[in-house]
Amino acid sequence: MLSPSIGRRAAVIHRRRTKSRGPIRHKPAAMVAIVAAIALWSLAIGTASAAPKSKPNQIKYEYVAPKDPAHQPIHDQMKQGRALEHLQELLSPLRLPYPLTIKVAGCDGTINAWYNDEVITVCYELLAEILKNAPPKDLPIGISRADTILGPVLAVFLHETAHALFNMLQIPVLGREEDAADQFTAYVMLKLSKDEARRMILGSAYHHTVQIPGPQVTVPVRSYSDDHSTAAQRMFNILCLGYGADKKLFADVVEKDFLPKGRAELCDREYEDVDFAMTKLVGPHIDKARARKFHEVWARTVSARRAKLTPAIAESGKQTPNPAGAQ
Repeated sequence: MLSPSIGRRAAVIHRRRTKSRGPIRHKPAAMVAIVAAIALWSLAIGTASAAPKSKPNQIKYEYVAPKDPAHQPIHDQMKQGRALEHLQELLSPLRLPYPLTIKVAGCDGTINAWYNDEVITVCYELLAEILKNAPPKDLPIGISRADTILGPVLAVFLHETAHALFNMLQIPVLGREEDAADQFTAYVMLKLSKDEARRMILGSAYHHTVQIPGPQVTVPVRSYSDDHSTAAQRMFNILCLGYGADKKLFADVVEKDFLPKGRAELCDREYEDVDFAMTKLVGPHIDKARARKFHEVWARTVSARRAKLTPAIAESGKQTPNPAGAQ
């Protein structure tokens, strides 16, 4: 809004011009253009002054009491283990314009997780499903039972965090947002130490294999219309990014044919594309000082949680698929 003094000066200038040159006659089109320019200028100033300043440490959390008594142990174990507090610390380097709340809650039987209105909701039902699908003991291919739980749980929270960032920071996405969220998830996991990165990538990949009945799968055509990729595609995509990031660390994934050699040849390029996008689009929104503690935060918080998940609690006769769904 113009101040009174500016308005008076403008009026004086206008009067002086009319005395020396006669009345100024503006064409209608010119007047419209002037008015529109002033309106846009005023709007831009108002928007700039109202825009919140992004800052780190914007993650909030909430443990909602479960509706189903069967989920009470999950709620209690997460709260006692400070799971969301640790996740809050892990994500604290993100510079956000508004607080982002992460919560666990009952969803009336729905196995799901989502982001909406600066809130990430992860259902106890989904966490229970991950626990149910975990093998009764460590797998001979080098995946521990604990990591088949920690990997998918971390993946769920990171996947929904990606949706939040795309929206809150207006990050452009080419292709399906669900695939981009999976790429964000794998990329962040690969920023852990080598040992932890391998554990989380393989554990997350394992979670998708339980939805793959075997090497030959028949599914309805409509299943391909979903905004998410199929379980097999998501599993291969995760393994490909891992192999593309570190061929030595994930060499056995290709050697054992969990990731087909034809796809593996392209994985370094796929990882480079994701790395470029993350560096250019997400990197500017990361607090570098806090991010340096990323490894330390994860190492400090994951050991105790992994130890609690090590004992076998599933049925001894439960069949466990391998990480590529092969028989």
